[in-house]
Amino acid sequence: MNLVDILRLLSLAAIWGASFLFMRIIAPVIGTIPTAFFRVSIAFVGLLVILALMRVDWNFRGKLKVVMLLGLINSGIPATFYSLAAQVLPAGYSAIFNATTPLMGVLIGGLFFSEKLTLAKVSGVFLGLLGVGILTRAGPVAFDLQLLMGALACLLATTCYGFAGFLTRRWLDHQGGLDSRLSALGSMFGATVFLLPLFGYSVISQPPASWGGWSVWLSLLGLGLVCTALAYILYFRLLSSIGPVKSMTVTFLIPPFGVLWGALLLDEPLGMAHVYGGLLIAAALWLVLKPGVSSR
Repeated sequence: MNLVDILRLLSLAAIWGASFLFMRIIAPVIGTIPTAFFRVSIAFVGLLVILALMRVDWNFRGKLKVVMLLGLINSGIPATFYSLAAQVLPAGYSAIFNATTPLMGVLIGGLFFSEKLTLAKVSGVFLGLLGVGILTRAGPVAFDLQLLMGALACLLATTCYGFAGFLTRRWLDHQGGLDSRLSALGSMFGATVFLLPLFGYSVISQPPASWGGWSVWLSLLGLGLVCTALAYILYFRLLSSIGPVKSMTVTFLIPPFGVLWGALLLDEPLGMAHVYGGLLIAAALWLVLKPGVSSR
């Protein structure tokens, strides 16, 4: 990885770390489906404006339907599951469970995409999971049905991410690939189309008791424009540049950033568990990303 890719990886981790804070503010107020729908639809509109201002060539090379399907797998379904989890789990816990994405990527790659399972890669993934497990000591949550349901929702989301990373490489990277900005736009369009009827049904059948105040809608703008629109441009660029497994390791960096934002913005306390967990996560990243470990 070159310096530019490392900076993209760190920026993406910082942005996605903030997304769990935003969802924790939004989802308990307006509900699961509205949160997911507004996230992807705001991102779609934002990307339309950004790409229009940048005068991007709107040539999907016949891949629009494929990109929309990827949007369903990589955005629509995971956004729904994480919005569901945000109603019952603290933001840090969702970020921690999100760190299983590289594990899912390694397993899915080995089982379905002929990806080589090296000892260093598998060891790195499990070491990273141990690190994020230690981070849970900073804010324990009671082990109950709600925790299990929230964890299951997060794990289903990371499974979608695992498949989406490899499908993106298979469907989009041949024949010169596709502009990462168009990939992000098409994905958000597909996710919006998927969630639109679900959003309409949820509003008619069980409208939210409240649509929230300015804090909720500012959080929605941050979630849609920064944590989704901008983030997916970075993510698709990373997928093209460094491959799916290395790109998925961004999820190891999200929990530390979640802790950082919590400490800076919510005055949440820091403990030694954060130090130990962070060191293990750093070691895991080295194992997965070190030269000689192929992940493309």
